[in-house]
Amino acid sequence: MNMMETKAPPFWPDRLKASAIHLSLSLLIAALAAALVFGVWYPYPYREISGGRDLFMILVTVDVILGPLMTLAVFNRVKPWPVLRRDLIFIAVCQMVALGYGLWTVSAARPVHMVFEYNRFSVVHAVDIPAQELVKAPAGIDALPLNGPSLLSLRAFKDENQKIDLTLAAVGGVGLAARPELWQPYASALPEILKESKPLSQLKARYANRADEIDRVVTKAGGNPQTVRYLPLIGRDNFWTVFVDPVDAHIVATMPLDPF
Repeated sequence: MNMMETKAPPFWPDRLKASAIHLSLSLLIAALAAALVFGVWYPYPYREISGGRDLFMILVTVDVILGPLMTLAVFNRVKPWPVLRRDLIFIAVCQMVALGYGLWTVSAARPVHMVFEYNRFSVVHAVDIPAQELVKAPAGIDALPLNGPSLLSLRAFKDENQKIDLTLAAVGGVGLAARPELWQPYASALPEILKESKPLSQLKARYANRADEIDRVVTKAGGNPQTVRYLPLIGRDNFWTVFVDPVDAHIVATMPLDPF
């Protein structure tokens, strides 16, 4: 054997090392994306109410796993550097496009408002609002905020005809809370919110076995279980309870409890 013959680089150790480096970078990017999604678009409790956590985890997990696996499959130092570089750039581009599409999907489904809807709260998502209705949002209210959900209420109907028309439209799929023409600042409905809210004693009577847990949730949030009131909250496919202050109706806490 010619002792001067060039020794081929190790096969699996190189591939595993390259894949591990790719995995580390992918996890770092996923962590930054998670900070945006859960820190801004889906803060608690919206990550639970709107299902943002499950959707994000599915998309990101696939993206994080596939990229390093593709690197494991193609990395080979025997390849000429221009060819190897081309392969790695192609994988990176595919992964970033997939991540971008995933973030776009999560953004389109993000909660944009929690709305007091006459006798309950409803969470409105970006996808719920018809595009042609966005221009009807009142001045000063961002129809699709990117810095997290805002708190709104619905104004009274202008007349009986509008009430009938919009109620029928709600049956057809566009809920009242997703109608920008009805939006108004949350504080504008303060009397109605306090009137429709119920004393906590009613909720604890219904869920007697969870009365202590309800008190703990309210107390931990800085509320007084003796005075705090509650209203139902309708999420994407679930029901929660909102605890409100008895004076200014600010939201004290929320709890995954069906109050209906």
